[in-house]
Amino acid sequence: MKAAAGIEAGTEPFPWEAVMHVGLCRLRLSSRDFWALTPREFFAMAGGSRPRGEAMERAGLEALMRAFPD
Repeated sequence: MKAAAGIEAGTEPFPWEAVMHVGLCRLRLSSRDFWALTPREFFAMAGGSRPRGEAMERAGLEALMRAFPD
């Protein structure tokens, strides 16, 4: 069925609902401005370009688990 719809196996459909929520609700863009954005502009506006922190190492996780055993 997916092949008939032009969707490749193993791919997810584009998350339009989430993207539109971020653009129209969280960023409060007008619909005109939202649809005028390029994907790269949207990515940057939605915070995709910000630097990512390093992941916690196992030792750091274990220290947190000892400090907060609940």
